[in-house]
Amino acid sequence: MADYNPESDSENFLKQFCIPNYILVPDSERESLPDGPTCPILVFINSKSGGQLGGDLLVTYRSLLNKNQVVDLLEEAPDTVLHRLYLNLEKLKLNGDELSPKIQERLRIIVAGGDGTAGWLLGVVSDLKLSPPPPIATVPLGTGNNLPFSFGWGKKNPGTDRNAVESFLRQVMQAKEMKIDSWHILMRMRAPAHGSCDPIAPLELPHSLHAFQRVASTDTLNKEGCHTFRGGFWNYFSMGMDAQVSYAFHSERKLNPEKFKNQLSNQSTYAKLGCTQGWFCASLTHPSSRNIAQLAKVKIMKKHGEWLDLPISQSIRSIVCLNLPSFSGGLNPWGTPNSKKKHDRGLTPPFVDDGLIEVVGFRDAWHGLVLFAPKGHGIRLAQAHRIRFEFHKGAVDHTFMRIDGEPWKQPLPVDDETVVVEISHHRQVTMLATHDCRSKSVHDPSLPTSHDSDGDSSGEDAAEEEWRKFGAADTFKIPDEVDISHLS
Repeated sequence: MADYNPESDSENFLKQFCIPNYILVPDSERESLPDGPTCPILVFINSKSGGQLGGDLLVTYRSLLNKNQVVDLLEEAPDTVLHRLYLNLEKLKLNGDELSPKIQERLRIIVAGGDGTAGWLLGVVSDLKLSPPPPIATVPLGTGNNLPFSFGWGKKNPGTDRNAVESFLRQVMQAKEMKIDSWHILMRMRAPAHGSCDPIAPLELPHSLHAFQRVASTDTLNKEGCHTFRGGFWNYFSMGMDAQVSYAFHSERKLNPEKFKNQLSNQSTYAKLGCTQGWFCASLTHPSSRNIAQLAKVKIMKKHGEWLDLPISQSIRSIVCLNLPSFSGGLNPWGTPNSKKKHDRGLTPPFVDDGLIEVVGFRDAWHGLVLFAPKGHGIRLAQAHRIRFEFHKGAVDHTFMRIDGEPWKQPLPVDDETVVVEISHHRQVTMLATHDCRSKSVHDPSLPTSHDSDGDSSGEDAAEEEWRKFGAADTFKIPDEVDISHLS
């Protein structure tokens, strides 16, 4: 009997993922491979993500697969790569190639980076309307990693050696497909008499905001005399104090990138900024003019064409519009409403493909600590197909907003009352999910529609012993070295 050769076994395993060069590079020499890979993958890696990890991961993937199927997002944009690939697939099919339709049918995508990078890739796949749409797996290389955590890929930075990559590829091969909603965001305001109202990002515009540009003059959303911006998100949109803290963190990281190469220290820095920005002592340092109710009127649409006013407490300093059951590093601010909530308010569990967005409010970061308690959640404000923020005339000259972990400072015209931010359902893409997936589909018949127990009014006291936990909710944690006796 021949000796077992683990290296040969590994090579045979990797062949199941390798895409032949003539598929990837137009006009290259065709190869005779009638069956081809059973699980062809295209890998996109942000080599700057995760400190050195992104670069290391890029080297490992390129050493194991065809280097042309592993793309460094700093060198080439995903829309360029996918457009080239699918054009070549169509050309090959027309010329009678037998492998190209199998590649197109079986193709899966891996994206390695932070939530902003993953959102960028998801947006490109959605916009290109690829047929069939390739399902996407996400490698957690960011600070929050809400997207990969929601679909079972973890939230901690992965290993980058051969064994770690092969282990991840096995999960990709075994993963199930799941649809996910995406959300369109529209921002419109009258052109100010002085100054600019363009979004201000930390030093440079993040990838998740690249679509957040003025609409073209030919766009049907364009309105004469107004500045109109549009964008989209997959995980969440937030406004208020949490976005302000995130803006401070990203600004500091852009200025001093050498200090932000470790996920644990990043979370500690994030928490410290939460203290200095007033998120933990908002009543002392955060002017009431920045409370959400003072900033804007909020409206929701539950039925098509019917806008309803959404009452917002004067104490709410942050609003989060959630698409996934993961925010601030892995916690679920919506929770699971019980049968009484479903009956009285029509609230349901947070499904990721039901066309509804969950709207949650927080008073301050102390209030957010309730998320650490069993069944803890924020203030459930509404579930809706659309939500609209109408900013009060002259309330403030700017506010802070955040999409999928990427923040910006939004200037507001102080002499105008027609500043509107509107969020509406857009379309869906297909994700890959592991057996540890936290996201739930409304089409899964095995899932209960409600739970009989809930923690609506309790949780703050139970959370007291949990608030120093690390690894989740960097917005709400305080690092060990911070003395809480001096915060208020």
